[in-house]
Amino acid sequence: MQPEQFLFHDDGQIPNSRFPVLLYRNAFPARDMEGAAWLEKRFAANNWTNSWRNGVYAYHHYHSTSHEVLGVYAGTALLQLGGEQGQQVRVQAGDILVLPAGVGHKNLGSEQLGIVGAYPEGRHWDVNRGLPGERPQADQNIAALPIPTTDPLLGSTQGLPTLWKK
Repeated sequence: MQPEQFLFHDDGQIPNSRFPVLLYRNAFPARDMEGAAWLEKRFAANNWTNSWRNGVYAYHHYHSTSHEVLGVYAGTALLQLGGEQGQQVRVQAGDILVLPAGVGHKNLGSEQLGIVGAYPEGRHWDVNRGLPGERPQADQNIAALPIPTTDPLLGSTQGLPTLWKK
């Protein structure tokens, strides 16, 4: 399974990343609570833990202390990735997004959206909004993060470890 890839550069407020966002379309068939449970189990099996269920904030934000996976188990959303000058991407139940630390994301509108989020090795996450004073500490946090050893969907032999090391 080959993901779509989106690359976003620093826009002065949102640092974004040298690594691409990975989007696996229609990656799993389960929906609603069954889908949420499947995502939590799959992510944990691939060492992406500290999971939660909810949605995506309706403001531009990014995480500097962890990469993040978002598995959509219900509904649809139009997301703005990469900050104000980034790209709008529509996601729906069955899709999985892997966001490198620093990549801005915002919910522009959704219907009955349900997401499971998780982090490699159960890392703790922060929320940055591209405000004055966040950097250079956010940049230092991002630079210190290792590339995850596993892809949250595919495991260790495919996907993220290969694509992010190129």
